[in-house]
Amino acid sequence: MSLAKLLEIRRGVTAVIGGGGKTSLLLRLGQELSVRHTVLLCTTTKIYPFPGLPCARSRKELERLRQQHRLVCGGTPLENGKLAAPDGSMAELAQMFDYVLVEADGSAQRPLKAHAPYEPVIPPAAQQTICVVGASGFGCPIGEVVHRPERYAALAGVSVQAEATAETEAAVLRAERLHDRIYVNQVETLPELADAKALAALLRTPLVAGSLQREEYFLCSC
Repeated sequence: MSLAKLLEIRRGVTAVIGGGGKTSLLLRLGQELSVRHTVLLCTTTKIYPFPGLPCARSRKELERLRQQHRLVCGGTPLENGKLAAPDGSMAELAQMFDYVLVEADGSAQRPLKAHAPYEPVIPPAAQQTICVVGASGFGCPIGEVVHRPERYAALAGVSVQAEATAETEAAVLRAERLHDRIYVNQVETLPELADAKALAALLRTPLVAGSLQREEYFLCSC
């Protein structure tokens, strides 16, 4: 079964938040969905253009590219080469594309994350929010593998020197209550799969685990 089906991605706007692997997840979902549908990859914050994809940097260009390609990225160009949110509301963009997949926060390339009060920037039109958790962070000191480690530790009730575990991650996810579904990425080994299953057992949220690199996915809870 495809990852898009396992995560039950619905037509319209889907926000992706959390730790390491958001950009790769958007690209994989876009590739799967664009076999039969039109898909836009974009952000409400800042991202680099997706390599190899047609990229629209204006509304006029977006209109043109959507007539020629099923999968495109789009946004407003910034001086550093990144893209900000596209022109127009996400609801308007969802009238142009079957699926709009939105990266709604950053994680400084850390596998795990806690959110500041002003994060994430989830568009009002979002049908669902998927939180990405990087399994490579489990068993490592929070201060080394978490974006905003002090906030993460406070939400989990541990010190920054403590190890990130399924228990600490579950505590943070329960405290934040920002997501509808969870995707545990970077599951390359049996111990990492066990961590993902342990996290699923601590939560009531639907959780899928897997490896985007290996294209292997597991439904851990529903």
